[in-house]
Amino acid sequence: MPLLYGQAIALVFPSLWEGFGFPVLEAMSCGTPVITSNLSSLPEVAGDAAILVNPYDQNAIAAALRQIAMDDEGRLQLRAAGLARASQFSWAKTGRETAEVLSRFL
Repeated sequence: MPLLYGQAIALVFPSLWEGFGFPVLEAMSCGTPVITSNLSSLPEVAGDAAILVNPYDQNAIAAALRQIAMDDEGRLQLRAAGLARASQFSWAKTGRETAEVLSRFL
């Protein structure tokens, strides 16, 4: 997957529902700009490091694709923001935070 993400101009992920949104973080960690849904958990996962679109709006998705394809500076900014955002997540941190929550309720 890193090879595919690394060769892509962007990840377009207009999902209608996600429990977390791993593909968004995978793409960001490879430096691939992300266009994703403004629904479910995806805005929280992506933060301000992705272009958020209404997944039901084909014109919004097309406009985001044009923006990524035509705006070299914007694409570079999304790459940098995505790498920074992805670095905020780790399995170790997830494990620690999960254990803390479980210990409070058990």
